[in-house]
Amino acid sequence: MKLDQALQLLVQSGHKPPPGAPGSVAWLQGLIDALCDLSSRDALTGLANRRSFEAALAREIDRVARSGEPALLLILDIDHFKRVNDTYGHVVGDQVIRIVAEGLADCVRPMDLPARVGGEEFAVILPNCPPAFGQTVAERIRAKIESKIISLTPTQHLGVTVSVGGAFAPQWVRSSPSLWCERADLQLYRAKSEGRNRTCLEPTPVSLVSAEEKGLLFGNTLSGDSE
Repeated sequence: MKLDQALQLLVQSGHKPPPGAPGSVAWLQGLIDALCDLSSRDALTGLANRRSFEAALAREIDRVARSGEPALLLILDIDHFKRVNDTYGHVVGDQVIRIVAEGLADCVRPMDLPARVGGEEFAVILPNCPPAFGQTVAERIRAKIESKIISLTPTQHLGVTVSVGGAFAPQWVRSSPSLWCERADLQLYRAKSEGRNRTCLEPTPVSLVSAEEKGLLFGNTLSGDSE
């Protein structure tokens, strides 16, 4: 990509040109940094995109396995989103997505990673989140989003709700991002089946170790012993 094309892409995405004299080392570094940030962000919401989320998820589950510190994964899905698109159109659908992203960003700490991982699906990784606070955090996010209203006309307003599922990473266990997501997804399905606009976390903060996780754990141990 040529420099002028890169700069044009940056400006079109809403970013300011990098500071400094064009072509200088500082300017080029600023351009590279801005492009890297752009590639990791969802264009509609400004949250982390799926690629950035998956990389962070892998790092976090590895950290939990080594440190034993708790970490919570929440997955959110906008309730009846297809109905919104079919009834009001995609422009309003985009507004709904942005409203949910704003509500999510309002509720997280600087260390947390909120992301848009699909059309109407969001996720947030919460490192060092004690199990005692998990339900409170999830409920705060759900309530914050529910409180946001989109004004379609002076007399017509649209409310937004989400269903939330959550799971803690197994501590001191060599798990995988896909297994962690599956656990959170199961709770999301439970929230939807129980009526939507609710939060469901795993019943116990200490997850049962699956057969696949045991294989990862003992496989690691055996390979380490053979070296």
